[in-house]
Amino acid sequence: MSGGGPRVKRREFIALAGSAAAVWPFEARAQADGVKRIGMLSEFSEAQMQPLVAAFHQQLRQLGWKDESIKTDLRFAIVDDAQFKSVAASLAGTAPDVIVALGSRAVRALRDETRTIPVVFTLVADPVAQGLVTSLARPEGNLTGLTNYEFSFSGKWFEALKEIEPRISRILLMSNPQNSGTMALAKFVEGIGPTYGVTMVPAPVRTLDDIREQLNAFGQGADRAVIVLPDGLVVNNRDLIIEHVNRARIPTMFPFRVFAVSGGMLAWGLDFVDVYRQAASYVDRILRGAKPADLPIQAPNKFSLTINLKTAHASGFKIPPTLLAVAEEVIEAFLELPERQRFGFTVWGVRDRDSWLRRPPNDGGLPVDGPLLLDDQGRPKPAFDAIAAALA
Repeated sequence: MSGGGPRVKRREFIALAGSAAAVWPFEARAQADGVKRIGMLSEFSEAQMQPLVAAFHQQLRQLGWKDESIKTDLRFAIVDDAQFKSVAASLAGTAPDVIVALGSRAVRALRDETRTIPVVFTLVADPVAQGLVTSLARPEGNLTGLTNYEFSFSGKWFEALKEIEPRISRILLMSNPQNSGTMALAKFVEGIGPTYGVTMVPAPVRTLDDIREQLNAFGQGADRAVIVLPDGLVVNNRDLIIEHVNRARIPTMFPFRVFAVSGGMLAWGLDFVDVYRQAASYVDRILRGAKPADLPIQAPNKFSLTINLKTAHASGFKIPPTLLAVAEEVIEAFLELPERQRFGFTVWGVRDRDSWLRRPPNDGGLPVDGPLLLDDQGRPKPAFDAIAAALA
């Protein structure tokens, strides 16, 4: 976008998105009375977590929490189980009021360190099968949270890939064996592959070198496709994966929207930002006295298809109208700009009420629109979160 409005630079935008509520890290015993301390352990990188933490704090504010009443300690573990164990022990040692954990490895590490600090997990596949909780309805213990996939939904991935290229008969299935939740999903996906007339090629990846080797060994051809299963390793190294499959013109289904925003052709799965809003609601209830054992684990109820048309066209694929019709987001205009121009956005004002482009009330019976990133009261809207995620 262009014009005379204020230009929002990336660093300024992320600072605004994070707000004063995000603190990396806090001193365990240095908080004033009444301040609630929230720990976070993630297998995603800090850049990936910035828009999620922003959405988390935005939701807490909407639930009545003031920025000065919340302190957040965000920590990361990416390498291996030993690192998760060390970071989890350090975080639990600060005795926060509640911990938000992203991914199965983070949850297992925290479970081994504490059975008393409440833990709200996100992006965990089948926590019952993993032995993390006893049931979805009554998890018991100190764990509750949100799962990341309804396994049967993965059939949509096959259907979409076959719609784009009916000749597909071999699909590389990329997963991290160190992630027990992802491996449970991998087993299910492998099992249903023949139903769609394809041979599944398991591709276990534990390191960046594994990713390169598996992709190179798979080769290319009109009969090939790739499905990437959710895991921090692939999220943090998505640029490498996307660059390879796009160069080889292999249609690829990714598990999260961020892959399509980064240049992947297709992503059908959860929206991270929405997940962290839901996690904030559970944290709110726990901080107000609810016990994790009494909070049912939430299964996902919304999966969004994101299509990157620029990537599809560059790879020689035409997206069928049937897929475009169900896509929640089609990425096209912004990515058509030369890369040197894709550094930020110019907006015509900040709050909706500031915009001279806004439709007036009762104009032809149409509703009042909201053209800017913040509503009339200055609260972030979904467009704000989407741009924050893209610029991160």
